[in-house]
Amino acid sequence: MKIPSRSHVHMLSYLVVLLLLPLLASSADPDPLQDFCVADKSANSISVNGFPCKPASNVTSDDFFFDGLTKVGNTSNIFGSTVTGGNVDNFPALNTLGISMNRVDFAPGGLNPPHSHPRATESGVVIDGQVLVGFVTTGNVYHSKVLNAGQMFVIPRGLVHFQKNVGVGKAFIITAFNSQLPGAVVLPFTLFASTPSIPDDVLTRAFQVEEKVVESIKSKFSS
Repeated sequence: MKIPSRSHVHMLSYLVVLLLLPLLASSADPDPLQDFCVADKSANSISVNGFPCKPASNVTSDDFFFDGLTKVGNTSNIFGSTVTGGNVDNFPALNTLGISMNRVDFAPGGLNPPHSHPRATESGVVIDGQVLVGFVTTGNVYHSKVLNAGQMFVIPRGLVHFQKNVGVGKAFIITAFNSQLPGAVVLPFTLFASTPSIPDDVLTRAFQVEEKVVESIKSKFSS
């Protein structure tokens, strides 16, 4: 059997990389194979990376419209902010379309705490107020800017970020994602309110604090 030369191996590797590049570059949900697939949330079948489609004969015009983002969110919580989701869970017509939007309302001084979206890049625009937007790269570089109404921002996929109302009154923003269900890893809840809990000794070692500090933080998110 003839053994491939080193140059042939390198060429084969190069061709494999070229073939895989389109797959590696795809960062949004898979492209749909039909005009629409309004999610049938009542279906009992197993969901694999999406939801079953409602029969087209049962789809109505109302399925394609959603007024959830018109409603001001309740910001009377520990962070002074609330996120109203316009994703496939609330708006089934987004199923397979690879997009979604959120509304984020802020009380004065309100914070949308550090979090990340594992399945989507986020873009957003300030609708009202003055908002500090910041994110941290994987190289621990912090980027931020205070934005006013009409100004836009982008958060690369998966990076930890936050928004904080730094104006004198209320504020709200609209955010958009290249996923029907971007997911959110909200760090305070993920680290200190998981079920079951992350062991205290893991958190004390990670944050270099005493156990009583960890227990104090956990107690604030226990509800």
